[in-house]
Amino acid sequence: MNLQPLHLIDFYKADHRRQYPEGTTLVYSNLTPRKSRIGEVDEVVFFGLQYFVKEYLIRQWDELFFKKQKTEVVARYRRRMDTSLGAGAVTMEHIEALHDLGHLPLEIKALPEGTLVPLRVPMLTIRNTHPEFFWLTNYLETLMSCILWKPCTSATIARQYRKVFDKYADETVGHRDFVNWQGHDFSMRGMSGIEDAVISGAGHLLSFTGTDTVPAIDFLEEYYGANCEAELIGGSVPATEHSVMCMGMEDGELATFRRLITETYPAGIVSIVSDTWDFWQVITAYLPQLKSEIMARNGKVVIRPDSGDPVLIICGDPDAPVGSPAYKGAVECLWETFGGTVTAQGYRLLDPHIGLIYGDSITPERQLAILEGLKNKGFASFNVVLGIGSFTYEYVTRDTLGFAMKATYGEVSGQGRPIFKDPKTDDGTKKSAKGLIKIAHNGDGKPALFDETDWQGEADGLLELVFRDGKLMREETLRGIRVRLGAG
Repeated sequence: MNLQPLHLIDFYKADHRRQYPEGTTLVYSNLTPRKSRIGEVDEVVFFGLQYFVKEYLIRQWDELFFKKQKTEVVARYRRRMDTSLGAGAVTMEHIEALHDLGHLPLEIKALPEGTLVPLRVPMLTIRNTHPEFFWLTNYLETLMSCILWKPCTSATIARQYRKVFDKYADETVGHRDFVNWQGHDFSMRGMSGIEDAVISGAGHLLSFTGTDTVPAIDFLEEYYGANCEAELIGGSVPATEHSVMCMGMEDGELATFRRLITETYPAGIVSIVSDTWDFWQVITAYLPQLKSEIMARNGKVVIRPDSGDPVLIICGDPDAPVGSPAYKGAVECLWETFGGTVTAQGYRLLDPHIGLIYGDSITPERQLAILEGLKNKGFASFNVVLGIGSFTYEYVTRDTLGFAMKATYGEVSGQGRPIFKDPKTDDGTKKSAKGLIKIAHNGDGKPALFDETDWQGEADGLLELVFRDGKLMREETLRGIRVRLGAG
């Protein structure tokens, strides 16, 4: 959307300029993840700032404000304010002055993207660079919060999935070569609009390469210097859906499988949804009949169940009749037909011609239960790929990681004022830092907050200049972010 940048606010921001004390010349704020509502998460992946800067602070402000006629943008803003807050409730001289200046007089300093940021440690600071525009710092709070919390949250959740996959790969396989593909992004159709899907999908791709969210790859090329011809950004495989399987009719399902693996995709990977009618019939009747064709292919046939409890379908249901396919679970049934190898760690790994992906109702809890269930049955974690969907990436809010942007320092009539909030009615979550801040490594080598510093201390910290007076000052790349996150 190309909405007027001035309008990307909560209404209460519009007149804060007149509410600050007379003589205010500086407002200095930070963005901080304050609290985790995700078990075992005490560090947040910082991601999305470069997109915010390039798209909103540079492109949109330039094209939709500074390059427009001043009379046009001022009249449009006056119309919005007058008809919503009352005629003359917000005056226009500060908007006219900003247009005359010709750029956003702001400075943003931040930790490098891909940094693991401990809770209650600011990721970035923002302040005005021109005393007349002190009001602009927190005018952008709503927009900055709106855009940044989601890519950070999705990237953090993806990293948690990755950590669990890594753990079971180490324990049951001995290497992590396949983990990049074990978490596959299936979320796009369930997200709250295209931008939500794209920035979340890009966060997923910091930890994995499997995705069906095509525009997330475009996003990383457009905003993060990625190049699909020079590096693997993300990828997928040919895959069916229920309309394809249904069109062959129930009595022709076996023929549909045979056509897909011998004619349509005689080589390479193909994923086939297999629960359209009777998943266990596919596993125990059709696949044994197709074994010779599957084993003769140069590639993998991936079976995709798409309904039921994923833990029970994959690992087996102890309450099902003993010896039944449902009791054994899909991986054990596939092993009985196709066999495979045993890893150095002593776990069974299916023949590379056959595999399994489950992309319905996966959660971190179910991921853990699936991998632990397979391990307990003597199967390696690489036997399954999990599709991570909107149930994971959409059932979150700004409060999932407690993101908030707060002012901690200001200057009035030439005097600095360390400011903070610490509500007595709160549990401590909303207590802010105070004054100028410095982010520096603590004894564990992790970023830590040191507040109430001076300007020299602020300058000596880990925060790096990213944006100043309308220009991007530091360019991040997907490659660099992945390396940084992997090292973390």
